[in-house]
Amino acid sequence: MTKYVLKRLLHGLVSSFVVVTIVMIMIYTMLDRNLIFAQDNVFKNYGNNEKTAYMYRKWEEYGYLDLLTYQDYLIMLQEQGELDEETRVKAASIGKKPENDSELTAEYVQKFQEYCDANGYTVVRCNAIMVSPKKYANGGAQQLFASKDYPITHRLITYITSLFNVDNIHYVDENIDIGERKITFTLHDPVYGGNTFAPAIMGNGTYHKYLLYVDKQFPFVHQNLFTLNLGKSYAVNQGIDVFDTMTKKQGSYVMQTTTFPTGLTEESADDLHTAVFSYGSRETNKVNSDRFTDDYTSVNTFKNGKSKIGYSFSIGIIAVLLMYLIGIPLGIAMARHKDKLIDKIGTLYIVFIVAVPSLAYIFLFKAIGGKLGFPTTFDIQATSKMVYVLPIVSLALKPIADTMKWLRRYMIDQMNSDYVKFARSGGLTESEIFRKHILKNAAIPIIHGVPAGILGSIVGAIITERVYVVPGAGNLLTVAINQYDNGVIVGVTLFYAILSVVSIIAGDVLISIVDPRISYTGKAR
Repeated sequence: MTKYVLKRLLHGLVSSFVVVTIVMIMIYTMLDRNLIFAQDNVFKNYGNNEKTAYMYRKWEEYGYLDLLTYQDYLIMLQEQGELDEETRVKAASIGKKPENDSELTAEYVQKFQEYCDANGYTVVRCNAIMVSPKKYANGGAQQLFASKDYPITHRLITYITSLFNVDNIHYVDENIDIGERKITFTLHDPVYGGNTFAPAIMGNGTYHKYLLYVDKQFPFVHQNLFTLNLGKSYAVNQGIDVFDTMTKKQGSYVMQTTTFPTGLTEESADDLHTAVFSYGSRETNKVNSDRFTDDYTSVNTFKNGKSKIGYSFSIGIIAVLLMYLIGIPLGIAMARHKDKLIDKIGTLYIVFIVAVPSLAYIFLFKAIGGKLGFPTTFDIQATSKMVYVLPIVSLALKPIADTMKWLRRYMIDQMNSDYVKFARSGGLTESEIFRKHILKNAAIPIIHGVPAGILGSIVGAIITERVYVVPGAGNLLTVAINQYDNGVIVGVTLFYAILSVVSIIAGDVLISIVDPRISYTGKAR
């Protein structure tokens, strides 16, 4: 069994990365890269050369290309000792047109061109756009930069190698003076005043201040040493990693008495355990200097709602429970009373759910629920759990029908089997035959889908969450596609693919436990 699971897991991971590769090829080669500016208001406000430069900067952020500005090239030469500060400043001033360059500037522009040609960059020079001899047009200042498109293999390798990050004391630039770089262990976490028994591992020189800590929130022991990086969002949740977007809590701030490292105590929503390094943040912000003793000042906040995955899973897992608690008994009843009233009523329900588009019956039940007094729009701040009722019911309608349909079919197929006829001839009652033989065999395909149903709850339901405005993970992918947020599209695709692989393997393991006739060892039992 272990060998089978490892083999399937390896094949599944390979398949997941193949899917990611296909998605990357579609995004970066088949879609017009200009589409990312469709809803970019900043882009719309720029004009002329400034708009062109902005386009290239955003293309670099979205992973399309590597951008090298003329200014960056000169700084590189200065760092290499090939020119001094005074020369760099003089050479940095390019003319409105190439013929307006000074002799020094022209020399270094030529070197820039030669460097770019040698390294596969394409140089872009935008001449100044003037409305009069001394006045630039809006965004018409001259620009000089070069770009090089990334090959798909580079994108894929970079993405895979940066998926997992292990924090270490060399994260902070070695040129920054932060004192002794070290990992420390304490039994009394300073966040709790240093008097409470709360083990913690902290770092200096690491990205996270707290690498491991204990608090009162499930699962009580938390770590920042190993982090998953699915890719950053540039539109849906700008600058935030996809995994963080799905797992960070939402809602209103939760204020509590907080003692900061400087000893200042006040009501704050800051979660000090999430502190990450932000160079120079104390010098540029007095609020930080009043609260923190080092540059680990960037923190998340406590909020009263769930994360996107939290809301999706809460609704989805209850819908899964309803699917089995309602669908299985009704499916059994329909099979045992074939062509009777309950079978006809169940068949009518199944036909309705299958025939009517899901969007239509969800709106229908939303209207009915609204008439009955149930909230029709999800509200994070609502104290009543009634906001969950309609989304859960709407999400459970189709799975219940599917469970009824397939269980009825499997059981009726089993009823005509030879072993059932043999059991009848042996004197077993119909109840015993159904319970001990027919149901057990017919339930195997249903059991195989249990892990998929549970894990599928994490990713949410696109239509249901949109209709009821649930702030879950279900519509994250569609929103990212609409906004051409490449990082989110790739990250969510990989997340969904891995969940699918795990659910299939878990289903295989589960049915082998339920039915001893199924073996993955290759040996007959």
